[in-house]
Order: sequence, then C-alpha cells, then structure tokens
Amino acid sequence: MSEQYDVSRVRIATPADVRPAAENLRDIAAAMGGLRVAICHNIAVNQSMEDADGNVLATSVFGWTFEEDDRWWRSPRLALKSPLPTACRYESEPFWCNAEGFRTSLPNPMLDMLDRADFVRRGLTPAAIVVPVHLPFGQIGAASYVPADRNKLDLAQEFDAYAVQLGVLTRHFIAGYVRSMCNRERLPVGPVLSKREVECLRWASMGKTDDEISLIIARSRATVRFHMHSASTKLNSVTRSQTLFKATQLGYISFSGGSFNGGSARMVA
Repeated sequence: MSEQYDVSRVRIATPADVRPAAENLRDIAAAMGGLRVAICHNIAVNQSMEDADGNVLATSVFGWTFEEDDRWWRSPRLALKSPLPTACRYESEPFWCNAEGFRTSLPNPMLDMLDRADFVRRGLTPAAIVVPVHLPFGQIGAASYVPADRNKLDLAQEFDAYAVQLGVLTRHFIAGYVRSMCNRERLPVGPVLSKREVECLRWASMGKTDDEISLIIARSRATVRFHMHSASTKLNSVTRSQTLFKATQLGYISFSGGSFNGGSARMVA
C-alpha cells in the first residue's frame, strides 16, 4: 500500500482527529478515479457523523449538499429501503453494485436475491463501491464510494484496483470514529457464562420453554431456571429476550447455519 493510502492518514484516536481523517479519506477517494464518499458509522440509526465541533461531515467535508439527491444522511428510511445498506447486512467484504447486480470478490448468493428494482431512486446513486464495516455488538457501518460522473455505471476497473485499499481505510476510519465519538451502553465484560448457561440459552433462542429445555438436557426445570437466571444476572438483563439479545451480541450463541425450527445454534463454552 502506497504512502498515499497509509492507514495512519485516516486513523482516529480522539475527537480532534475526526476532521483531518475525514479530509484525508475524501482526498484519497478523489484520487481513485474521482470517487465521492458517503459514509455512515451505524446504518441502524439516523445520526449524522460529525467532527469535534458538531459539523456534519457529509456537508462540511465530503461535499454533499441539501439537494434532493444529496440528502442521504438525513433519510431515516434509507437503511431500510436502499439496496446498498441492505446488502451490507449480508456481506462483510467490499462489493460494487448497480441496477444490474452486486459484484463481490467471492460469490455471495444471498446478494442475488436482494430487490434491485428502482435501484437509482432507492440507492440515490447509479453505481457504487460499498465497504461494509461489521463492528462489535452487531453494529454495522458502511461507506459508499460513488463516481462523480453519474453517467458512469461500470466500476469494475476501480473495484479491482482499489477495493482492498478502500476496505482497510474505511474500517480504520469508522472503527476509530465509533470509539472516539459514540457513547454506547456498555455490555458486561467481566463475567463469563458457563457451558450449562450457554446450553440453556441456546435452546431458549430456538423458542424452547424451560420445561422443554429440562427434557432436552435431562435436568430439572428448577435447574434450567437457575441457569437462565444466572446468565441473566451476569449479563445485567431483566427479561429473557434481553438476555438472549446480549448473549448473541457477545457471541455466546448464534443462528448461523441454524433455524428456529430445529436447526442448531453455535455454542461457545
């Protein structure tokens, strides 16, 4: 990676680093064939990225205006309606897309099933290189690198040349921004769930009742309730659903490769 694309240029350690890092990211993208930056640290919230003085980066650094097609950072429905952030929920590596489809370095059949109808209106761009950033606790950030020329629909050459660099730079920028600028409710980091607590949570995540779990693991209902309560206390949660949610965020249980109808969830002891 050349000095121009050195990650130190976009690294954020304090709020004061946000603006110069954003300016460097803007300049790097512009040097990559005139790409513009549309970036979001959390696709689940309608919250603009700002510098230490409260200036919105989208307008003050990345050059987006308040014209109808430019107000992507102010749209609360964009994360639900746009095919770009939707694809970021199913892909963790950079990809490029237009109305004809999503292109990734390795095949991802799930992207082929996404709705691309009315792509330009819903995505606010004819084409983009997109970098998903999957952060701890299920948070997803994303950056779209779009051509300044809105008539340019094919980004295959730019993707081949710059996807790796953009992936590294974007992840450093967003991760640093979140650490420096976002106040999150802290999840407990000290307590560790026991193997039996995780086992009970695993079956509960599949919709099993305490009575059903007791039959499955050959323990009494009281024992199951004890393990569920212990896990709840360790995770500082007050309801069963909150306990399962936090356990999933921390990676104790997962629905990868499983289902609610009898599939197996991954268990971490």
